Amino acid sequence: MLRGPLGGTYTRRVPELPVVNQPPHRCGALLDHVTRRIRLRSESVLAPLGLRPRHLVALTVLRDFHGCSQQQLAKTLEMDGTNIVGLLNDLEAANLVERRRSPEDRRRHIVELTDVGAKQLVKAEFALAGVEDEVLGALDHDQRETLYALLHQATSRTERGACLEASHADDC
Repeated sequence: MLRGPLGGTYTRRVPELPVVNQPPHRCGALLDHVTRRIRLRSESVLAPLGLRPRHLVALTVLRDFHGCSQQQLAKTLEMDGTNIVGLLNDLEAANLVERRRSPEDRRRHIVELTDVGAKQLVKAEFALAGVEDEVLGALDHDQRETLYALLHQATSRTERGACLEASHADDC
């Protein structure tokens, strides 16, 4: 209740605003919500394995690239030099990756997944499949496949751009 200038009271109605002030059919807020749910659950299933989501992403890239230079990994993960060194220090201390000097250029470090890292990655991916089942449980198999295809299509353009900026642009 508010008081008017002449001493009377009145109630001001405030129009209700949507939770997210976006035009209909915008995906950003929904993607953010799903991402947060997956991230929170992922952190809890990765912790017993001694991993964090950023570790998992790095291990996945190293597996998929069959190893790569430290600089290429930093570009792919969009991390600066200091942060990539910290990440690799964590992974190396856990015997999940190995860094060695490149025989062609001793200034470069080559980073590869160890056997322990490959096994830990498989365990993590299995645990994360359960997280996806939990978070995306309202979608049937075909809907999940469609969602995956659309997200892959949306990200492939940005990944190709990053690849073209990398040192091995011919591989894109």
